[in-house]
Amino acid sequence: MTNTVPGSLAAGDKAGMEAAIAAARAGIESGQTPFGCAVVLEGRLLAARHNTVWRDGDPTRHAEVIAIGVACRELGSLDLSGATLCATCEPCPMCFSAAHWARVSRVVYGATIADAAAAGFNELAIPAERMNADGGGRVELVAGFMADACRDLFLYWRELGRSLPY
Repeated sequence: MTNTVPGSLAAGDKAGMEAAIAAARAGIESGQTPFGCAVVLEGRLLAARHNTVWRDGDPTRHAEVIAIGVACRELGSLDLSGATLCATCEPCPMCFSAAHWARVSRVVYGATIADAAAAGFNELAIPAERMNADGGGRVELVAGFMADACRDLFLYWRELGRSLPY
């Protein structure tokens, strides 16, 4: 089930999304794409990262995958049960799968797949809600949190002339 109401927010969601947005901005400023992600567990920020696709020459270097890996290493575990993934954009299938395999409990995101596609990204139009249902529906989804600030990342990216998506 996807929640879009403020009552579905938990402690740490705002700080997590702010960290994800800050990471995305840092990524944009270093020539990367406008996506950021943070992983929060019990109010503790475990990781905040941005995409490094262009820097690393690797299309799998999405912010969510990187942040999940950092969080797992920080905890010394592949199990992120109880953790919240705060993503500036609705996760793609690869990123949602990584969250599923790491047993992330909640995914909070701002911009949508449609927003990313409108910015020129080659997105698979598979909503997080559908992926969650196909995976057993155990991840709590919160959509549209701080969406305007997250969509503004696409505008900032274009303003800096970073208009070549992958």
